[in-house]
Amino acid sequence: MRRMVIAALALIGVFVALYLTMYKIGAIGHIACGMGGCERVNTSKWSTFFGAPVAVWGLAFYIATLIVAVVGTSPSMMHRRELSYLLAAMSLIGVAFSAWLTYLEFYVIDAVCRYCVTSAIIVTAIFLVSIADVVMGRSAETPE
Repeated sequence: MRRMVIAALALIGVFVALYLTMYKIGAIGHIACGMGGCERVNTSKWSTFFGAPVAVWGLAFYIATLIVAVVGTSPSMMHRRELSYLLAAMSLIGVAFSAWLTYLEFYVIDAVCRYCVTSAIIVTAIFLVSIADVVMGRSAETPE
């Protein structure tokens, strides 16, 4: 069940990151933000990382997370603890990267993008659920 929740959260993340990616590559001309900070954040020098838009990195992260979570729900894989650890490690990296980006928004760019905040919340939720998956899996394995 926890991996299904992770998959659902990752799918939502795919849509958010895809929207930001489409804006960044010019597939859509205007980003609907309402607060005004989204364009400022997504056009700043911090909106690229190793030559690729941050949104593309987010899209890749969410797609990879979705794939691992969906594979982890198959009957032959649902008891594989390695997948729980992989999801926890992936989402920890995602949370750390998101925390860095949030810091940049608040203290360097001086603008906040609601989609970036939404993505930060999603990746944090994925991390918390993946940690629960690791902990619950361990407690199920230890005899009382």
